[in-house]
Amino acid sequence: MLKAETLAIGTELVSGQSLDTNSQWLARELGAIGIPTLFHQTVCDQLEENVSALRIAAGRAGLVLLTGGLGPTRDDLTRDALAAYAGVPLREDPASLEAIRAMFARRNRPMADRNRVQALFPEGAEPLPNRVGTAPGIWMEHGGVAFACMPGIPSEMRVMFFEQVVPRLKARSWGTRSIVFRKINMFGRGESEIEAMSPDLTARDRVPEVGITAHQATISFRIRGEGDTPEEALAQTEPTAALIRERFGDLILGEGAEDLPEAVFAELRRTGATLATAESCTGGLVAQMITALVGVSPYFLGGVVSYANSAKAAFLDVPVEMLDAHGAVSPEVAEAMAAGARRRFGADLAISTTGVAGPTGGTPEKPVGLVYLGLATEAGTQSRRLEIGPEQPRDIIQHRAAKNALNWVRLALRERPGKD
Repeated sequence: MLKAETLAIGTELVSGQSLDTNSQWLARELGAIGIPTLFHQTVCDQLEENVSALRIAAGRAGLVLLTGGLGPTRDDLTRDALAAYAGVPLREDPASLEAIRAMFARRNRPMADRNRVQALFPEGAEPLPNRVGTAPGIWMEHGGVAFACMPGIPSEMRVMFFEQVVPRLKARSWGTRSIVFRKINMFGRGESEIEAMSPDLTARDRVPEVGITAHQATISFRIRGEGDTPEEALAQTEPTAALIRERFGDLILGEGAEDLPEAVFAELRRTGATLATAESCTGGLVAQMITALVGVSPYFLGGVVSYANSAKAAFLDVPVEMLDAHGAVSPEVAEAMAAGARRRFGADLAISTTGVAGPTGGTPEKPVGLVYLGLATEAGTQSRRLEIGPEQPRDIIQHRAAKNALNWVRLALRERPGKD
């Protein structure tokens, strides 16, 4: 089986100043044509380290995709590193030099003499034309390994990959199978709990392969399917997807990019219900998550960020006596906030959040990470207590509180019939 590796070049990547998104994109696109990526490397702009990275990659992969280091500056060393690795000199390619000159001419800009280095290629390598930029890529085969060097600018890299690299892969009968990935998202239990419920799904050597990941308390099953066609690969995943849906039921939010906001929106559309929010510790985050979705305006009527007690009293009609007796962080106030928002906006449902987001303000009775949610419907009001944990940073407490609030709305809406 052909194994692929990506090699992202740039000191700005290893220093943390920039994020390598090219490797993620390339691995996904290679997978779509049946070539698995098993390794990623990131290396700085130093010649010796670049050559070392090439040797490591060539020792474990048959296809190495490089991005970055093809510019005209002194720290653009990909061509030099590839020549040094192969033990060959650099040669100027007249056609590439003319293409670079023509690109500058089309942009009405003079070409600096330094740009000539972009027309240098290791002896025996093949230039990869760059239709949208000045830096040609490089295709080189050495020691049974194919190297495809592309620009680090994502827009240029993607065009070159589709127009120049993929045809060469297919000409060698690489990438003749299809690989698809499906992500099924869940919320409501921890990653370890989900894994304990699914040892058969995540067993080694299972076909199709299933993994579990977590992001901001959303747990995802990732299913990998493989076949001669995309349809065959997708069909391989379907029995596993059906088993996950059956086993995890109400925990399932959706597939792909669907998370809690999208799941709530789907239920609002299905039922025709309207929603309002009343937020304290989350500072409008629940409303922001909902209003980020296009088309939600008929269902989301509005929200109140009532951070101060005076705002809770003035805009949500929370009794001052209740605030004095129980404090803002209490089930009584959470329910009163939700009831006030539902009444003020005339919504079918309203959700509220009030808590201690930290890192200060906690007490033994009400520690950092304690949050109360309130839900108001035509049937009355309810509250829930969340203990997210005093060790969590402020933004994590806020995000988890907001997502738990949305999940409660989702589950409440699921109990409603669909609109006629």
